[in-house]
Amino acid sequence: MYRICMVDAGEDEIAETLGDLHRLTFLDGATLPRFELGAWWLAYHDDQAIAFAGVVPSTHARKSGYFSRVGVLHRHWGRGLQLRLMRAIEARGRRIGWNSIVSDTTDNPVSANNFIQAGYRLYEPKVPWAWSHTLYWRKWLR
Repeated sequence: MYRICMVDAGEDEIAETLGDLHRLTFLDGATLPRFELGAWWLAYHDDQAIAFAGVVPSTHARKSGYFSRVGVLHRHWGRGLQLRLMRAIEARGRRIGWNSIVSDTTDNPVSANNFIQAGYRLYEPKVPWAWSHTLYWRKWLR
């Protein structure tokens, strides 16, 4: 029913799809990422893109990836898509030799619970990079 695949964000059509999904899932709550950086995945229901996720090398944790975005269209919530996208990112991180994946959530209990379910743990970075009430997450891959 759902399939997830890594995509080439350098292709105009893919970049446009990622941008559309970002706008539909984040509205005006987050800046549009630079899709040409990092690695990106799309989740499809039949032939329609309904979710996306991306990872970039972390600038905050050594030999780690930063889970930079995940968005799932509301009508597809509750089907484990964020968890499946997280697993795809973790698998890639292991293949390229990263030690961990880090991320953050701010005022988003649904995503925080998904991080917990996926085995991520709260951690305190040496240099916090977001808001004072942001939660920071890390999962060791090795």
